[in-house]
Amino acid sequence: MTVLDEQQTAFLAERVWAILATGRTDGSPQQSMIGYVVDDEGRIVISAKSFTAKWHNSVRQPSVSLCVPDGRVHLVVYGTAEAISEDPLRAELTADVFARLMGKERPDPSGIVPMLNEQKRTVIRITPTSAIFHE
Repeated sequence: MTVLDEQQTAFLAERVWAILATGRTDGSPQQSMIGYVVDDEGRIVISAKSFTAKWHNSVRQPSVSLCVPDGRVHLVVYGTAEAISEDPLRAELTADVFARLMGKERPDPSGIVPMLNEQKRTVIRITPTSAIFHE
């Protein structure tokens, strides 16, 4: 069950770009511009390469935040990241993200597995624990 209200859910659904903040090993913040999709349970799904800072930071320290801006209006979502690197779930979730970001038909998940392996792609799925809407 999601902690997001209807206004927050609608705001997320209308946008595809956000800034993911994770924690580096020294405690300093690391930010990445990411594309995302929201699943049916209100979790935020991101495709990420397994050698990136956002991936390593999320695995080591799963407390993350996400800022979804629209000019000065923005939604900040705090949550717990889950690393997903095994198929078929990795391919299913990545197919959803790719379809949303490319604005095309959802690719066949089994057909993208070789590309995911070659690019070392994984998934970060964030379960929101709280959200703050700033207008």
